[in-house]
Amino acid sequence: MGHLVLKSSTLAFCFMVGFGTVATAQEAAQMAAPAIAMELSAAEDLDAQCKLSFVVTNGHKSDVEQAVYETVLFDAAGQVSRLTLLDFQDLPAGRLRVRQFQFPQACADISRVLINGAQTCSAPALPKGACSQGLSLTSRVKVELLG
Repeated sequence: MGHLVLKSSTLAFCFMVGFGTVATAQEAAQMAAPAIAMELSAAEDLDAQCKLSFVVTNGHKSDVEQAVYETVLFDAAGQVSRLTLLDFQDLPAGRLRVRQFQFPQACADISRVLINGAQTCSAPALPKGACSQGLSLTSRVKVELLG
């Protein structure tokens, strides 16, 4: 009987440790969830310019008053063609925003867009780096979005 109790206790301990591991993994996944998600949604040629449309979601619990990202455009050959600042303006907590930017070149001449970091991140209620840390980048067009 004593041996059986030991096994049950051991099993109960392993069971609790297992749940602790699952809870920790879930917490880690929530902490690793992107704070700001940015998607390059469309690339459209307008006359001699390329209009890029971004869909941005602020996953933080507080608003970002202003987010300006240093952005690098690469040409079709993969060389840097433009270094610029994109002002995504305000990003309300938990809300989608669409921001569009025009560049004086054809969309076919843009192969990649690199988000090089946040130049400005005005978010008094959020920790430093809130606009860059956990930034999730995706693209729905053939132009690659990197960070």
